[in-house]
Amino acid sequence: MSIYRPSKLKEFLQEIDTRPKKCLSQNFLIDGNIIRKIVAKTSISEQDFVIEIGPGPGALTEEILKTGASVVTIEMDTFFAKALHRFTKVFSNLSIMQSDVLDVDFKDLISKNCPDGKKAKILSNLPYHLTTPILAKLLPLHSHISSLTFMLQHEVALRTTANHGSSDYSSLSIFAAFYSEATYLFKVNASCFYPRPKVASAIVQFNLHQGPISLDRDTFFLMVRAAFGKRRKMLRASLKELYNPADVEKALIKIGIRNDARAENLSLQNFIDFYHTLQE
Repeated sequence: MSIYRPSKLKEFLQEIDTRPKKCLSQNFLIDGNIIRKIVAKTSISEQDFVIEIGPGPGALTEEILKTGASVVTIEMDTFFAKALHRFTKVFSNLSIMQSDVLDVDFKDLISKNCPDGKKAKILSNLPYHLTTPILAKLLPLHSHISSLTFMLQHEVALRTTANHGSSDYSSLSIFAAFYSEATYLFKVNASCFYPRPKVASAIVQFNLHQGPISLDRDTFFLMVRAAFGKRRKMLRASLKELYNPADVEKALIKIGIRNDARAENLSLQNFIDFYHTLQE
């Protein structure tokens, strides 16, 4: 059954006696071309271990299963988790977890399914209200995850992939770049979903790498968030609750940045150098 076709999707939802839930940010893809493009961009083969977060009716799930990869789905919704079992009659490469994604121990899940140390690929039409906590949970797991291919709200997609100097550049841009190479792949219009969301979406792929290890990450990101929290102010003002303004100016000059710089003027490497200089 081509669940991504609007008529078939509505028929399927009636069959399992459920409907999209706003509280779970359930907006389902109804464009087969987009689904196939997502899987193709992830370069999945039968040797891969793939985790799909929030599969819902399973349109993307079915396309992933066709690659022959070993697949685990994580679905919180009882109706959809139960309905996914229909695929096990056709595919032997699927396991289903009914769970809140934020409660899942991904290191344990991946280690059990990849005893040879192979890394997982994770795909998701992300629940938009959980985007930030999911990225915070998964991006640091370089030792277990090779890539994340996520559908994000378009505005968030721009923020995660923005370069310094851009109006979209933010603390999220720094966080994404710290742990990955984030690439904006393509835009997905609201018409590609049922129900139709009020905003456009986009696919972003994060190829994970190990972040810098020579700094205290909690302290570093506290500084970054403070810097962007008052992004219109110069760093000497936005960081005054954490550092002496005079020290901020001296640190900026030492790393070759103007002492009246704002957060948007510093690249990830600038922020790292700035942080180290402030700790001296």
